[in-house]
Amino acid sequence: MNAAGTPLSDWLSRLETLSPHEIELGLERVDLVLNRLALAPPGTVFHVAGTNGKGSSAAMLEALLRSSGARVGSYTSPHISRYNERIRVDGDEVADGEIVAAFERVEAVRGDEELTYFEFGTLAAMVVFAEAGVDTLILEVGMGGRLDAVNAVEPDAGLITNISLDHCDWLGNDVEAIALEKAGIMRSGKPIIFGARDVPLAILGHAATVGARLIAAGRDFDWSVDSNQWSWQGVAHRLDGLQSPSLPGEHQVGNAAAVLALIESAGFEGLLRKEMINRSLQQLRLDGRMQELKSGARWLLDVAHNPAAASALADTLRAEAHGARTVAIIGMLDDKDVEGVVGALADQVDHWIAVTADSPRAIDAGELARQVANQTNAACLEAGSLDAAVSHAQELAHPDDRVLVTGSFYLVGPVLEHLERRSNE
Repeated sequence: MNAAGTPLSDWLSRLETLSPHEIELGLERVDLVLNRLALAPPGTVFHVAGTNGKGSSAAMLEALLRSSGARVGSYTSPHISRYNERIRVDGDEVADGEIVAAFERVEAVRGDEELTYFEFGTLAAMVVFAEAGVDTLILEVGMGGRLDAVNAVEPDAGLITNISLDHCDWLGNDVEAIALEKAGIMRSGKPIIFGARDVPLAILGHAATVGARLIAAGRDFDWSVDSNQWSWQGVAHRLDGLQSPSLPGEHQVGNAAAVLALIESAGFEGLLRKEMINRSLQQLRLDGRMQELKSGARWLLDVAHNPAAASALADTLRAEAHGARTVAIIGMLDDKDVEGVVGALADQVDHWIAVTADSPRAIDAGELARQVANQTNAACLEAGSLDAAVSHAQELAHPDDRVLVTGSFYLVGPVLEHLERRSNE
C-alpha cells in the first residue's frame, strides 16, 4: 500500500502493477470492491457507450444537465494530458488530493483483488462522486459495454452512439459481434438510445431480449441540417432553428441529436428548450477533437484512431475552405487498423510523418511509416522522437498550411503538451 501523502503520479504508476493484464474485461472484481465501498447510491446515472463520439456526447450531456442546476459528475477516458481530466464535478477537473484520497479508500478495501488501471480508476471516480454529493452521473464506457467496469454501476438510461470496427481483438471481428458487447449496458424497462441511423440487428435483438426501451435514430427520433442550423424530432418533441454545436464537424449534430433523445427519454423534458440547448452546446470545448492551435502553421489535433473516426475527420477537413497543403503526424497502437485510418485520410494529406506514440502498445515509427507508404504509394518520413516529428512538420509546413496530428490519444496528448509548452517559453 502507498504511504499517506503519496503523490498522484506515484499512485498512477502503481496502478499499472496491480494486475498482470492491462485490459481484463469482467465485472466480478469491480462488483466485489464496489460492494465493499458501500457508497451512497447516486440520483440519476447515464451510461455513454459506442465506438466513436462518446467523449463529445458526454460533454454535450454534461453541459445540458448542468444548465438545469443539477450537480453533475462526469467520468470519461482516456485523458489527453492529465489524469484529472477523467473525473469532473460540475465541469471542473477534480484536484490531485481528492483523487489520491479516493485511491486510498479503494486500496483500503481492495484486499487481494487484482484490479486493472481502468477498474481501479473507475471505482475511485465513484468514491469522488459520492464524497462530492453529486446527484447526476455521466459514465463513459471504456471498452465494449457488457464486461466494462462502468457497467457495474446501475444506469437509469443509456446511449450507444454508433458501432464500427475497433478493439476487434477484445470485442469481435464484425459489427454485429461488437454491437452485442456494447448492448450489454441495456437494462429491462430502461431507455437506451442508439444514435446512428444504421442499427445493427444485435442492438434490436438484445433490446427485445432484455426488455429495454430502445429509441433508435431514424425510427424514433431524427434530425436534419440546413446550413448552420438544424432541426430535431424526438418521440414527443420537435425543435427547429438549433445552432450547430461548437465542436467542429457535421457529425457532431448527430451526436447532439442522440443526446437530446436521451434527455427526453430520461424525463428531463424541461431541458428541451431551444435557447438553453443553443447556449449550452455553443460553449463546448473538448481537447483533441479537431482542436486548433496556431504555432507557425495551423495545427489541428484529433484523436481519430479507427476508420470510422478517420472518415468523419476527413469529411471535416474536406469541408474546410483550404487551398494549402496538409502535413500529418500520425502515431497508432498495435491493435488499430492502420490501413483503414490512413486510407480514409489519404486524399487530405500531402506529407506524412510517422512517430511512435507514447504507449507500450504503440506501433514502432519505422513499421508505421512502412504501412503508411504502402497504403498511400507516397513517402512517409520516420521520426525518431516526438520532438523530431514536430520539428519535421514545422520545417515542411508554410504559414498557410495545416498540420494534422492524429491516430491516438497517446500521440495527440503529448503533442498538445509540447506545443503549449513551447508557446509559453
